[in-house]
Amino acid sequence: MQHLDLTQTSSQTLQTGILAFLQENSLLSSQDHTRVEGFVRDTGEGEVETLIHLGLISEPDLIKALSELYGLHLVENMDEYPQEPVHPEAISLRFLKEMKAIPLAMDVNRLVVAVADPGQGFIADAIRLVTDMPVSLKIGRLSEIESALERVYGAGRSVMGEIVDGLDGEEEAEESIEHLKDLASEAPIIRLVNHILQRAVEVEASDIHIEPFEERLMVRYRIDGILTESESPPSHSTAAIISRIKIMAKLNIAEQRVPQDGRISVKIQGNELELRVSTVPTLYGESVVIRLLNKKSISFEFDSLGFGDISLARLQQSLQQPNGIILVTGPTGSGKSTTLYTALSQLNKPGVKIITVEDPVEYKLEGINQIQVKPQVGMNFANALRAIVRQDPDIIMVGEMRDAETVRIAVQAALTGHLVLSTLHTNDAAGTVSRLLDMGVEPYLLASTVNAIVAQRLARRLCSQCKQAYMADEVLVQRFRHAGLVTGREPVKLYQPIGCDACSDTGYSGRMNIAEVMLISDAVRQQVIKHAHSSTIQQLAVQEGMDTMYQDGLAKVLKGHTSFEELMRVSEEDE
Repeated sequence: MQHLDLTQTSSQTLQTGILAFLQENSLLSSQDHTRVEGFVRDTGEGEVETLIHLGLISEPDLIKALSELYGLHLVENMDEYPQEPVHPEAISLRFLKEMKAIPLAMDVNRLVVAVADPGQGFIADAIRLVTDMPVSLKIGRLSEIESALERVYGAGRSVMGEIVDGLDGEEEAEESIEHLKDLASEAPIIRLVNHILQRAVEVEASDIHIEPFEERLMVRYRIDGILTESESPPSHSTAAIISRIKIMAKLNIAEQRVPQDGRISVKIQGNELELRVSTVPTLYGESVVIRLLNKKSISFEFDSLGFGDISLARLQQSLQQPNGIILVTGPTGSGKSTTLYTALSQLNKPGVKIITVEDPVEYKLEGINQIQVKPQVGMNFANALRAIVRQDPDIIMVGEMRDAETVRIAVQAALTGHLVLSTLHTNDAAGTVSRLLDMGVEPYLLASTVNAIVAQRLARRLCSQCKQAYMADEVLVQRFRHAGLVTGREPVKLYQPIGCDACSDTGYSGRMNIAEVMLISDAVRQQVIKHAHSSTIQQLAVQEGMDTMYQDGLAKVLKGHTSFEELMRVSEEDE
């Protein structure tokens, strides 16, 4: 494939167009084709820009289709974008921003330009005329081109900056409900909220936090478990933005005194997303948190979750039991639900009936009966669990054991031949035993029903493109020797985060779990019945072959999956 001047592309290709090409290749429906044409006609946006803004196709699929249609190479990574303007004296920034294009490099033979929409054939002609040089085009992502233009030229406005230019700069002291609805329906507010959601997908955020303060509205994204502040809209747009989100989530915009929860189903960059919306009243307005649930980005496979060999073998062993209780523990945001969903996916077979009771239902699983808790009508965990037992299931999943009554019913279900999976908020596996005893479970019932307890945390993975090796000092090496991972006096090579464009200069990309899986053996059961201290139970579990979370984390540090600093952030050192 050559870097073609678009003017050399056949007229037939130009006549085909990207919309027709996508429809012919089953990437765009005829209804969406008509919808895009209508938006282009009404707004004046280009076809490529409209496809991305409407979320009708993912950006990677779109640029791949453009490459096939026009016979052009792709901009493979951000390193290809320049650090300084190329030929700035001839090409105006305004033209580049309007055309969604940026010069990449120039030599004596040609000027290479990245474009988001090569279907606009006059781009190459116009640049060739003003530079008096042959022009070769490459296809770049719209988001990367806009980011590069802002970084390289500096004088241009960001996408959010351009959107807020159209906002009314005044805020009324008291907003009527009708006025809030009108504000939330204005085009700039709709674009602004869509931009916030699209940006979250682009940076692979798990949550969006929209927080009003006295003189500003803060927007933060949780990326790999860490909150990162982003460019924020002006404070006078607070009421309109929050009202827009509440309308999308079918919440009551007139009620601003009590917390509310809702859901949004939306298509962004070709991905069907479920958004969980939570609002709470604060001193300066309602704080909104949006959880992004993208099933395509979640692989319900134990290998992809990062379980160590020993921990995975122990968990798989416990899942083969016909009855009993398996608990997954850890703080909020430690991946407990994902582990449970992965276990259910493995157990989900035609001959098995599975019922879950959750608050809320995060992912919809084919072939599994999922129940949403509704406390306002008396459908809490305990009541739902009672009803589930009468449905003759083989496997029951309880989203969380929050009270003694729920625990008692789960224990009874396990005693009557059901396999029960659930979560609990404790710091480690052994501490879960003490927590259950405190909740009123009789020691002999706990010992006879619980099969295994999984305790876990989520640690960030080192970016594979920029992580840097270094030799550990003697103090650090001693930790690995103490854990039995290193023998002798050989040097130990570890890795540390550096930061690059691929990981947004964080040094990390994605997360994995570090876990310990405690099997309830006969010896552990005896200690439980004796009300042994959690430290005694943990020591016995280690003697029986359990890797603690700290040991599991050290093994992953040694393999270069994460850094020692990250392990220390999420896990406590064993004493």
